[in-house]
Amino acid sequence: MRVTPTQLQEVLLIEPRVFEDERGWFLEDFQDTRFEEHGLPSHFRQENQSRSKHAVLRGLHYQMTRPQGKLISCIHGEVFDVAVDIRRGSPTFGRWVGIHLSGDKPQQLWIPPGFAHGYCVLSPSAHVAYKCSDIYVPADERGLLWSDPDIGITWPLEHPIVSARDRSNRALRDCMHELPDYAEFLQRR
Repeated sequence: MRVTPTQLQEVLLIEPRVFEDERGWFLEDFQDTRFEEHGLPSHFRQENQSRSKHAVLRGLHYQMTRPQGKLISCIHGEVFDVAVDIRRGSPTFGRWVGIHLSGDKPQQLWIPPGFAHGYCVLSPSAHVAYKCSDIYVPADERGLLWSDPDIGITWPLEHPIVSARDRSNRALRDCMHELPDYAEFLQRR
């Protein structure tokens, strides 16, 4: 297993070891010991799956009092997966990183708590699975506007399909007062 920091050092690209032969391939998606060796979480509280059609954009989602770290995998198809640092006072506050994930190239993306998450589908359809470090609490969920010019994400789609709820998310500058403080995340380590 190879773990590589992205442009946002805490967001990590994970490449599991893949064993291939004439029958196909096999990989170990998760093993607590290997994750612990790399400083990654070894305990997850929830696992989700999503299937979406081409051009669907989901996000940018986060939770306030129960922030979720997410281990993202694209099982089938291709997505452009994005993390945005929303921790007030962080050296990388408001910055984003985007990674192409594909079912044809087994990789995972670790997005720690304190980051908003979203993705768009580039293939005819995509199946995404993600493990979460905490449970989903509907009343705790918030969202950032996917097209916020202050964040400036370069989405690889001109006209994404976005839900009414995600279209109504606020810009980063409009929710600054309620975002988590970076110092709180440092204390949790």
